[in-house]
Amino acid sequence: MPSDTVGNGTLVPFSGDSPVVYPLYHGLVAPISRLSISWSRGNSLCLSLFAGTGVKVVEVKLRGEDSEIADAHSRRIAYGSVVPFALLQSRRSSLSALSKAPSPYHSDWWEHVLQYSKGIGSHLGGPKLPASPIIEDPNAIVKKGEEPICLKAAWELIEIFYVDKQSQAWLPERLVDWLADYDSLFTSSTHETIHGKLVDFQKELGNIEVIEDDPNYWELLSSALSVGWLDIVVKMLRLHGSYQLDQLSNRELENGLVEAVAVLISKMPRLRPESVVGKLGECYKSKPDFIKAWEKWRSQITKLDCSPFWIQCDNRQTCEGLRNLLQIMLGNTESLCMATSYWIELYISHFLYIRPLTMGIESMYNLAQKCIQLKPTSSTHRLTGLMVGILEENIEVVLAECSREFGPWLVAHAIELLTAGSEQAEILLHEERYNLGGISIVELHRLVYAQILSSHALTWQIAPIYLTSCMKQGMGLLENLLYRQSVQHNDVLLKNIEICRLYELNHISSNIMKIAGVYHWKHGHKGAGVFWLQQAQDASCLDRIAQQLFDSVGKSISDESFKQWEGMIELLGSESKPAGGLEFLHKYRDFKKYLQKVSGVKSTDVARQAVDSLILLMKNPSTPQRFWLPLLYDSLKLLNWQDCPLLSVSETNLLLNKLQELSLARLRPHYTEPSLPPDALSSIRLVLATNLGRAILDE
Repeated sequence: MPSDTVGNGTLVPFSGDSPVVYPLYHGLVAPISRLSISWSRGNSLCLSLFAGTGVKVVEVKLRGEDSEIADAHSRRIAYGSVVPFALLQSRRSSLSALSKAPSPYHSDWWEHVLQYSKGIGSHLGGPKLPASPIIEDPNAIVKKGEEPICLKAAWELIEIFYVDKQSQAWLPERLVDWLADYDSLFTSSTHETIHGKLVDFQKELGNIEVIEDDPNYWELLSSALSVGWLDIVVKMLRLHGSYQLDQLSNRELENGLVEAVAVLISKMPRLRPESVVGKLGECYKSKPDFIKAWEKWRSQITKLDCSPFWIQCDNRQTCEGLRNLLQIMLGNTESLCMATSYWIELYISHFLYIRPLTMGIESMYNLAQKCIQLKPTSSTHRLTGLMVGILEENIEVVLAECSREFGPWLVAHAIELLTAGSEQAEILLHEERYNLGGISIVELHRLVYAQILSSHALTWQIAPIYLTSCMKQGMGLLENLLYRQSVQHNDVLLKNIEICRLYELNHISSNIMKIAGVYHWKHGHKGAGVFWLQQAQDASCLDRIAQQLFDSVGKSISDESFKQWEGMIELLGSESKPAGGLEFLHKYRDFKKYLQKVSGVKSTDVARQAVDSLILLMKNPSTPQRFWLPLLYDSLKLLNWQDCPLLSVSETNLLLNKLQELSLARLRPHYTEPSLPPDALSSIRLVLATNLGRAILDE
């Protein structure tokens, strides 16, 4: 293909971002003559490379999944999500069955969804960081805990806005807590955050002699205060040099100003039910109480800001830093904008100091747009796109952001959160759509997630939970999944059958056991094959196996041959009865046992039992003619018993008549000679004749 026909010599043109290059380590000598590509397990491609006489198969793992979460952690999340999801679907079914009668379904459903959300959220935690020392470092500013991950941040953000109805009155405070937990996720080489600045400052803290003379100290105090991290601010203020014992007498006024600001910060009113342990601030549940405390607190700040003590203080840097903190608490927009690093931090600071009584998503969205204009960014973080979509109250945008940035797991599970409090969202997402093949958006995303689970050997067994919740196409895909599982491994087969039992898929279970039976039989595992066919109650296959067994034993009825098939005869039982029937083989097995006893113990009574078994076999019409001669040849020792004749005259004549019939049958064209010595027939005739004479003399 000419290079200019497509552009830049590429076989497949592409647009947008630069393609990701995956190196291949195949070890073949160039040139590669042929390349075959197919999907492998999970998010991987299987590449078959052909070069001359060499062939190499390479598996390439695509990095489309969340890179911050390891595969093992992703599987733990997938398994941890199953129980909350299944429990919520069960509750939905139960409440739907009762919805014909008056029921408070819509009013309290959010409580079930909140429980579901908490259950899943408990499995989203990041890796634990090293435990903090027993003796806490007094200079430690940022405490280390669980490493945050974007997936959990996104989940909690959706829960805050869509599920937790009890916290709607103090929604801004929930966002303050959310940012405190996940501000570090926004830190990058090109994007600063308050958390990142604090971590860097803590590393340099040991090298700073006079902390209040460091400009970064006051800058970080302002930044931490702007987003409501009161405990960090107070702790950093207490690091001020005026608190040192040798400085108190000389810097009493300066220390008093620092302590006054610290007390005001620690007494900041918060509109929330209760404070987290270790967090500062005075909490108020009702708006009237909060407003009263807020006005009193602001008046105290204003009074301190106008105090003459600032003029008397000699340390100008301390005065300027403290007064800047007061301006932040008074809601000075310029100070807040200077103290914050990006628009979400500025957004949170507005809730704390300018609009603490903000209510309604619309007003919150307008404020967000204003903050984005004041703090524009060159790149968009995956969480900021989600937050903007939520504030826009656009469910489809939220789903698109979840799918694009976090993958099918979040979409499949977060849909329950998005529809918890909105009947409109419920209708939108559960509406059957013609362009989706008659399924809803909910079912589409569950099917996508279930197929991802189905593609991996370690997660396929939890896919049925999601497939069975899809009423249109779920059961068909579940059948395909179950039929696709290997019957080679017993553990997988048993798990497959257990899934069929749980969902009452008896016909699929029966077919899978038939497939397993045929597979094991064809691969030489005769016992396993018969067992699974018996479990499937496949009478047709069992009869064919019985006939095959019957024919195999008939070709060579020697002791070695019978030992090979004896276990199979026992396993099949006497229920399968093809032409001739296995009934004969069971009687023949009993006869062989008597012969073994006769060979081990010279007992006439045991010998008579063996002879009686022989006569029953020869009289039984189910004994095929081709077995007569081997039976008599095996019984030569019985027919020529030295102590006394074991057969009567009539029994001997019966056996002679059988030999005569056998002689006539040998003249037929389709007669098959048994594998016996050439003189077997003459030896049997001689022994029977001898026994007949002895029997006549005895009678």
